[in-house]
Amino acid sequence: MYLRWLLILLSLSFSVEAATPEQRGLEIATEAERRDTGFNDSTASMKMLLRNKQGQESTRDIRVRTLEQVDDGDKSLTIFDQPADVKGTAFLSFTHKTGPDDQWLYLPALKRVKRISSRNKSGPFMGSEFAYEDISSQELEKYTYKYLRDEMFQGMDCFVIERDPVDEHSGYTRQEVWIDKAEYRPQQIIYYDRKNAKLKTLVFSDYRQYLDRYWRAHVMEMENHQTGKSTRLTWSDYQFQTGLTERDFNRNNLDRVR
Repeated sequence: MYLRWLLILLSLSFSVEAATPEQRGLEIATEAERRDTGFNDSTASMKMLLRNKQGQESTRDIRVRTLEQVDDGDKSLTIFDQPADVKGTAFLSFTHKTGPDDQWLYLPALKRVKRISSRNKSGPFMGSEFAYEDISSQELEKYTYKYLRDEMFQGMDCFVIERDPVDEHSGYTRQEVWIDKAEYRPQQIIYYDRKNAKLKTLVFSDYRQYLDRYWRAHVMEMENHQTGKSTRLTWSDYQFQTGLTERDFNRNNLDRVR
């Protein structure tokens, strides 16, 4: 019996050691996605703080609605409430597991809905340091993966994996992601531009758990190393399983969203 268990343990040990960095990276990313599946829908409020290189700041008050999709990427609706010059602006995103996402932006000043081209997904979202591709749901299939190392980050033991966008129109060559081993939550992402130069760093903090399972970072800080600008997102008022349906994410109603 002892010999049998010893052989099993040796086999398991060999299997783990034999895993390639690509396989291990995918396993980590898959587990992170599994733990965040099944919330159905959510709503939240968000304050966006824009800061330029000189330290000047401006803020925007935003509401976000999300609808989880079983066989495809999530749908999200972002509504700007303040200040007056952006009030009524609405951004609708249909993320897809494969292929380009569908995204539309309603601009009240123009009174029309503008479709965001997949070739422009690397552009800044409403003047922030977040690109359009950053604010869509990060579907597993949108990247290839590679495990890099284990590393401590802000007192947490983390996996560090590399994920490379599959989409040729992405603004990034690669991203390095720190995922804590305890809960498989992203803690930091470093983005590299198309020249493979360090572009931005996103740090997540103030995680809180909902429905005894789902973790949400209440603060997200994006710093652009090339421009000196930064954007801070502060989240609040999270609600889950509110009864949102497909009808709440209709691009033909963007000009009437409240």
